[in-house]
Amino acid sequence: MNSLLILIIGIPLIEIYLFIKIGSQIGAFNTVLLIIITAIIGVAYVRYEGFNTLKSGIRQLIKNELPVYELVSGATLAFASLLLILPGFATDFIGILLVIPFTRKIILSRFIKTKKNKKNDNRKNYIDGDYEDLSDDNDKKI
Repeated sequence: MNSLLILIIGIPLIEIYLFIKIGSQIGAFNTVLLIIITAIIGVAYVRYEGFNTLKSGIRQLIKNELPVYELVSGATLAFASLLLILPGFATDFIGILLVIPFTRKIILSRFIKTKKNKKNDNRKNYIDGDYEDLSDDNDKKI
């Protein structure tokens, strides 16, 4: 709950700070124009990468393999398009990092790696083994 509150308050503060700093350097009109241009170009590029991810997923299905990476990548692209539509420089930067295939693969591999480590830590509490009943049937009293 605390991290969500920090995000809700922190992201707009960072965006406002960047608007003021960049706007003072390049002007208010150019700042607004830059935000609109990054949104339009970003969403167009997300659409292109989304179609590439869809094609890759179909190829995986044709090979009778589960397109797990493609599903996660598609969800990441949807989140990236949301970040690119939101006005702001920080969200645009994160959105662009998630759209570029090379950086998206790095970010997803690190995220999946940390999730696997957490999942493996939970499994260390269990011991896998077999058992055999050593009692004789003759020892039992009827």
